[in-house]
Amino acid sequence: MTSLFRSRGRRLAALPIAIACALPSFHVAAQDEGATEGLVQTLDRLQVTGSRIRRADIEGAVPLTVIDRAAIDASGDVSVAEVLRDSTFSSFGNFRPRSGSSAQATADVDLRGIGSDRTLVLIDGRRVPYAPSTGESADLNTIPLAAVERIEILSDGASALYGSDAIGGVVNIILRKDFEGVEVRYGIGNPKVRGGDTEEASLVFGTSSDRGSLLLGAAASSRDMVYTRDQISGQARGGSFYGNNFYFESETEPGEEGEFGGALPGYACDDPNFWRNGDNCVYDYTAVAADEASIRNRSLFARGSWQINDAWSVHAAGSYSTTGSFGRYAPTPGVLYIPEGSPNDPVPGDGLGVFVYHRYAAAGNRDNFVDNAVADLNLGFSWQASDALYVDFGMRRSQATFKELGRGYIVTPLAEQAAADGSYNLFDPFGNPEDVIGGFTATTSRDGWFDIDELYANATLDLFDMGGGVSVLAFGAEYRKEDYADIYDSLSEAGVVAGSAGNSAAGAREIHAAYAEWLFPIARSFDVTLAARYDRYSDYGSDVSPKVSLRWQPLGNLTLRASAGKGFRAPALPDVHGKRAFSAEHLSDYRTCVVMGYSPEECGGDSNGDNIADRPQDSNVRYQVDTWRSGNPSLESENSRQFSLGLAWDATDWLNLTLDYYSIEIDDRIRLIEYQELVNFDNAGIPLPAGTSVLRRSNGSISEVSTAYANEGDLETSGIDLNLRTRFGFDRAGRLENWLQVTRTLDYTLTDGEVVKDRLGWISLPDLRATLRNSWTLGALTANWNINYIDSQQNPETTPSFGFVGGGAGSRLGSYTTHDLSLTWRTPWEGSFTLGVNNAGDRYPELLEVRGRPWNFELYDAYGRTAYVRFAQKF
Repeated sequence: MTSLFRSRGRRLAALPIAIACALPSFHVAAQDEGATEGLVQTLDRLQVTGSRIRRADIEGAVPLTVIDRAAIDASGDVSVAEVLRDSTFSSFGNFRPRSGSSAQATADVDLRGIGSDRTLVLIDGRRVPYAPSTGESADLNTIPLAAVERIEILSDGASALYGSDAIGGVVNIILRKDFEGVEVRYGIGNPKVRGGDTEEASLVFGTSSDRGSLLLGAAASSRDMVYTRDQISGQARGGSFYGNNFYFESETEPGEEGEFGGALPGYACDDPNFWRNGDNCVYDYTAVAADEASIRNRSLFARGSWQINDAWSVHAAGSYSTTGSFGRYAPTPGVLYIPEGSPNDPVPGDGLGVFVYHRYAAAGNRDNFVDNAVADLNLGFSWQASDALYVDFGMRRSQATFKELGRGYIVTPLAEQAAADGSYNLFDPFGNPEDVIGGFTATTSRDGWFDIDELYANATLDLFDMGGGVSVLAFGAEYRKEDYADIYDSLSEAGVVAGSAGNSAAGAREIHAAYAEWLFPIARSFDVTLAARYDRYSDYGSDVSPKVSLRWQPLGNLTLRASAGKGFRAPALPDVHGKRAFSAEHLSDYRTCVVMGYSPEECGGDSNGDNIADRPQDSNVRYQVDTWRSGNPSLESENSRQFSLGLAWDATDWLNLTLDYYSIEIDDRIRLIEYQELVNFDNAGIPLPAGTSVLRRSNGSISEVSTAYANEGDLETSGIDLNLRTRFGFDRAGRLENWLQVTRTLDYTLTDGEVVKDRLGWISLPDLRATLRNSWTLGALTANWNINYIDSQQNPETTPSFGFVGGGAGSRLGSYTTHDLSLTWRTPWEGSFTLGVNNAGDRYPELLEVRGRPWNFELYDAYGRTAYVRFAQKF
């Protein structure tokens, strides 16, 4: 493990145990004295996510779940991303850092499984800048967990309040404000697998008076790299065709590939990680590559407020966060054209050149170093103009930057020249002089940014009395300028660098918005809220998002609620301006698999001769295909309709629950057509969307796949969220609290053209996630037992025309349950000491390929049993 402060090795002995607790907000009718004090506090007029109106309702008209500081402190998680990955609202998982990805250092959140770009992430109610490496979703790794007071998850559409992206819901990260004293924290974690060790440290200082408050803090956290060979899939040898194999040049089409020639004759194929697979010489990339990139976060944060007089106050916040990441990918693969008569021509005298699929292993691994940074400054003023009018306005600048260096990449024209004239010997790659290899090896670079300049003004006005109280109007306006760039080095832009993915994109836009929210408390037990927002984008047009919410409380302990509205997502700047970009992807295609040297049986069989495999490829089958992607300047916004119904019931003084139904429909959705989807379409004879293609060689194997973004297709999803909480007091035996959270997806249907894809319950799309969190407190001790559950998934026995996301016909994954345990001791000197273990049962995901990975990286992890220890001290 790489220490936050110095390099050192450390392994922990098995330790007892802790949980990450995401607790919903509930009102309990009868509680102990301390809890009653907390209840009285909640009756102040507060603003929460999902409404701009400050009110004292305990249960509002929209569903809101809160992960408070106590729950965060009780967890074994070291980042905001890890906390949200455990949420049942992350129906199909979230992206996490992975080696070899163009978004290597980023982590996001995807509510309802409809895409992280349809989940809005806020910090204190203001939009988080997108990660420059993706340009379309927030990077949670740049948000220091030590600065977080709570995380509010609004599981309802909210474009009427917040604008673009708030289709699946809103994650509002509320930073600490009223902290008194000094807190020092340090913790380490050690997984059973080699790699993935964690370390965290923070220092927070806070002070306040009746006029103002100040908070200062510094934090650091890290997670080490995990190599493919050390994970559960590491036993299977990779067999990339990019080893040392060749195709003859076509006799009828010079410059194009013709017949397959096999392994390069004269090469023994016995250098490190090269091996024979049938007639082919392949390369085991799993021996050197890493699955997960390392992550190291450093951050400074400060915030303060000052009451100027009875009417005016000023508040300011600033933060600077850096995230460093190291990722390793196997040596560069590439295709070399060798002309007839070259010393490297494997069949001299036949009058034909050859195309050699070569692995530049002698040039070393591809190592990527990424540095992300986010600087955020916010200055605002609040004015209590009268008893009826409250105004808040301010300005904000947020700047996210991104730098990446890649070592070990190959400049193809220079390598081809060296191979053509014989100075680079393909028959003895490791015997070549260093200066020859260095002559065509390059260091690549990327520089990017996503800047937001923002002006905002909000007002809340008490209008008139109604049967249930005062009618309140909240209204405001925003101006936002977004400036985005992701610039690759000139060689990568020219497309001459082998083994590199992506290309430059840049763009800017201005957004003007106005919004209003009006509360009508018709009776004490019934109110209606109307909201609408107008957004005008300088690059594509405008959108209007209305919403209506109802709340009815027929009994003192029962609240019924409903909402309906429209939303939208603006096209992301890279989706519009992205240039054509290359990558080599793991795809499944029967004809390509057989040509790569695997047996028909290993490739899944083809009993009816339709060139479509009867079943999934064997787990030892690994090969890559050239792929390309690009943007679309004609993209428009996508639009959504959503509604929800729910109830909140305080059944007894020890039991309360919420139950909510949601429905989301998205039209003209913006999506990048998946490479495997295009291959499946091609095999089934389905016309490919405009701007996409699948090209095959004369032997039927794929030469390249090209995809693009488009306003194409619809999405419909619906489901139910259940939150249930119990509390029991046992006098001297302590207090027991239990929280059950269940999300059941009832429908998840994609429509692409005339193709309807209902994959719910299939591999990678579980229809149920649940957590059960149990906490027992006795004096200074608290024991926690957290159960996380992901439902089983199974593909149908017949392969549909649009294929599977993972696995093949009949593939099944059993349910997945992990147990997290912890014990916390609150010391007499205001400290706390936690011993814990996550995944105490040492459970691992089943090996079934999803999106080119040996298991679903977004839904599961494979760290195994992870012991951790954490100490915190307050002064």
